[in-house]
Amino acid sequence: MIGLIDYNMGNLRSVYNAFEKLGIAIEIVDKAEDVSRFSKIILPGVGAFKDAMSCLHERGMDDAIKGFVSSGKPLLGICLGMQLLFESSVEFGKCKGLGLIEGEIIKFDTTLFDRKLKIPHMGWNRLHVSQNTPLFKGMAEDFYLYFVHSFHARCDEKYTVGKTHYGYEFPSAVQKENVFGFQPHPEKSHTNGLKILQNFVEL
Repeated sequence: MIGLIDYNMGNLRSVYNAFEKLGIAIEIVDKAEDVSRFSKIILPGVGAFKDAMSCLHERGMDDAIKGFVSSGKPLLGICLGMQLLFESSVEFGKCKGLGLIEGEIIKFDTTLFDRKLKIPHMGWNRLHVSQNTPLFKGMAEDFYLYFVHSFHARCDEKYTVGKTHYGYEFPSAVQKENVFGFQPHPEKSHTNGLKILQNFVEL
């Protein structure tokens, strides 16, 4: 069974609906003590990093998620959920994250943009596969996904499995062992996104 973490900061319905389209059972979990009974979990997220970490901590979900990952079972973070996987973010002041992947979340540096681009980065953009990962099984080397974000990850290349260009190149998909993260929204990305979610189920 796959657990969808509810901490009052997630786009639960769209993720839940995507799995319904795939014909795969998924259960919303809002109690920290229930996290360990799932075989895989998904950490969604929409909003501010600091608020999200506060909500996770208040529910005891931060420690539950870390315990789940240490057991070797797969975790998928989506959008803000991916950002929370890192050590810290500078959004509204520096704030600690879950620390499951080394790196930080930073704001788009518009001084490096080669043309006038809007922030947030919103809409369809291309993800380029930079390293093999099971979540890209059966997919092309480049494909489009749907993005909505103003901050992005900065991390070692060894954790970057997918990159996207918006003003400059940034990590849009990451992996460290059994921890996976996507900055775009697979659940809103039609065929390509559903394929990624299907591959996660099949891990």
